[in-house]
Amino acid sequence: MKKSHTPRSRRRAYESPALFSAGFRPLFLLAGISAVVGLALSVGMIAGAFALPTAIDPVSWHVHEMIFGFVAAAIGGFLLTATANWTGRLPVQGPPLIGLCLLWLVGRLAMATSAIIGALPAALIELSYLAVLIAFAGREIIAGRNWRNSPIILILTILLATDILWQIEILELANFDGAARRLAIATVLTLIMLIGGRVIPSFTRNWLAKRDAELLPASFGVFDKIVLAVTVPTLIGWAVAPETRVVGGFLLLASFLNLARLIRWQGHRTASDALVWVLHVGYFWIPVGLFLLAANALMEGPTQAGGIHALTAGAIATMILAVMSRATLGHTGRKLHAGTGLSIAYILVSAGTLARVLGAYIEAFYSPLLIAGAFAWALAFILFTAICGPMMLTRRRRK
Repeated sequence: MKKSHTPRSRRRAYESPALFSAGFRPLFLLAGISAVVGLALSVGMIAGAFALPTAIDPVSWHVHEMIFGFVAAAIGGFLLTATANWTGRLPVQGPPLIGLCLLWLVGRLAMATSAIIGALPAALIELSYLAVLIAFAGREIIAGRNWRNSPIILILTILLATDILWQIEILELANFDGAARRLAIATVLTLIMLIGGRVIPSFTRNWLAKRDAELLPASFGVFDKIVLAVTVPTLIGWAVAPETRVVGGFLLLASFLNLARLIRWQGHRTASDALVWVLHVGYFWIPVGLFLLAANALMEGPTQAGGIHALTAGAIATMILAVMSRATLGHTGRKLHAGTGLSIAYILVSAGTLARVLGAYIEAFYSPLLIAGAFAWALAFILFTAICGPMMLTRRRRK
């Protein structure tokens, strides 16, 4: 059957604002803004400065909105852009993309006002964004017969399931003792280990090959499969029984395996290019976080907060910042160069994470470290939004 439009002609026919011409533009922008606003609101509520009319406590709201607000927006921007590249089909754009973004926004408002509108309506509204995102991405993968990337849809479906479990807890229909939020973190980390295992060695290999390096990153192989085979079940075990010694032992093993995996990618040779080394720094927080969780379980430590923040504010947020900035530069026709501003943002996000992690263990300096960490972390995403935001609002540069 003859097609009425080619992809190129269809792209030319798109006349809506540049912001809605590709998924990464509005969703990365929303992710950057929500990282800052969400953290500011969380710190204010936890400090008792004000209260939102939400049906959950401030700490739970903070964790939920960072995962299903900030992280989910970034995942959506990445996935909708990646599926277009994987399948060769047109990206989701225009009214469908606007509708998806509105679902995300309304979901955030619903969770912030759930004490007013009711926990059940808020849950149904909030869950709709991930459900529609999965439907959009799944449609593209099926239409493009891109079965190689179908596991990502399964992982996102599991993430949606964790949100459903969390909403069940909010509705007081069951009590999973924090397992839903831990499983959500584990699911996002699995996605990062899977995607990171592709892009980090690939980008590093390309960068080193251009410089005629003799030693290149190890390709995905048996060792990577072993790392994933150990780490993913271990994270599930941590979600269910976080402080048992058996889980602690496997967390320690997973930490060393992920560190070895990272070393094989030759990141220490990329110190002169921030767009490359930030990927390695982001992944480095995974073995750090797993080690701290292992220490907590094996030594009956006082808190899991240090390990959890190493994995969330460290690994997840740094990888998101790295991927969002790189994708924005590349897909808007800019040179793949971080520049001073983004390089500072990369340093700040890890500095903020380090302060937050240390605060979990140094009780005497908890408050100043918490404030300093929150400020540095938020400033990293303010820089990202200020630098990359205008790129998302304008048409792609012609080379």
